[in-house]
Formats: sequence, C-alpha cells, structure tokens
Amino acid sequence: MKLKVINRDGGKGSTVTVDDSVFGIKPNESVVHQAVVAELANSRQGTHSSKNRSAVSGGGKKPFKQKGSGNARAGTIRSPLWKGGGVVFGPEPHKYVNRMPKKMKRLARRSVLSKRASVGELVVVNEISASAPKTKEFISFLNGLDLQGKKVTIMVASYNDKVFLAARNIPNIYVVEATSASTYDLLDCEVLLFEKAGLVLLNEQLMIKS
Repeated sequence: MKLKVINRDGGKGSTVTVDDSVFGIKPNESVVHQAVVAELANSRQGTHSSKNRSAVSGGGKKPFKQKGSGNARAGTIRSPLWKGGGVVFGPEPHKYVNRMPKKMKRLARRSVLSKRASVGELVVVNEISASAPKTKEFISFLNGLDLQGKKVTIMVASYNDKVFLAARNIPNIYVVEATSASTYDLLDCEVLLFEKAGLVLLNEQLMIKS
C-alpha cells in the first residue's frame, strides 16, 4: 500500500510504499492489550520496601519484666504493635517482569500502525530536522502541519540532538526513534508523525518476510 508524504511546510509531497503486512492488517486488540500490560509492568522498578521486625534497629532487650507491671506482656520494643516497630506483611522488593514472544510484540505494533493508518492518524513528512535546538522553531514546524494542541509521537529515523532538545519542552510531544518505539508509544498519542526514512526503517523491521 502507499502512504502520502507531505513537505515540512504542510504542502503536498510524494508517496511512500509500505508493506500490507505492517500497515494493512486487521488489528488484534487482544495482543495489543497484552503488549501494553507487559511494557508497563516491565517499566516498574519494583524497589518498594519496608522494614520488618528483624530489620528495625533496637529492641534486643525485653522492655520490662513479664509480670507485675500491669501492662500487656512485651518481648521487644520493635513489636509491630508499638510505635516505631516493624511492619507486618509490608511491601518487599520484587520484579514485575512480564515476558512476551517476539512475534506477539511485532503483531501488537503492526496492529496499532494498521489502525492508525486506516483512521487517518498517521502523518508522514519528508524530513524532521531542526537548524537549532529552538522550541519556538519546532512549534512553528508543528503548526505548519496543523498539529498544534494535539498529543503527538514523533518517529524519527535516528537520534538527533537538535530535534530532541527543541521538542522536549513542548507539552504532549514525544520524540522517539522509529525502530525503538514500543506498542505503548504508538498508542499514547492522538497522531503519529513519521519521518519518511523512519517509516521505511520501521516497515522493514516489522514486515513479514517470506
């Protein structure tokens, strides 16, 4: 299939041919959901922690004798019942790793791309560049494409300091290398803005080769 390519100023450009197995399939929403859940789980650090009785300092000596004080018997001042005591069944560090087969990961991304292409939420530009890391200049570029006020994920072919620096202070604008974009990156926006070279690289990465 062919996708339209527009110029930086928003004018009509050429077209780019992409594979139907990437941009023309029936979206598999179940696999997309599994991919997003896995990606969000894998992004968690899992470093939450609390101190139990053995980790809290102090409490080696019995605070008072067993009988005669009138208080409930106590063996340590670090009992969970006391202020400053250990936490019962508190959070412990652990991993949230959720693994998915590579074929399912690719299918999830192909599904999102196909859905975006079918509903017109995918824009392809000849080139995405910046002469200087100027936010004002990059806002003018987005306005020229009629993307002002929209949440946009910009897919570039390769890392470019000027583009990343110019876009990082603009709300709801996220720049990522096309071949490194996750399923969540493709979903978490209103419009996908592709650099033509980045689109070609992603198409080659995800297409089903016979």
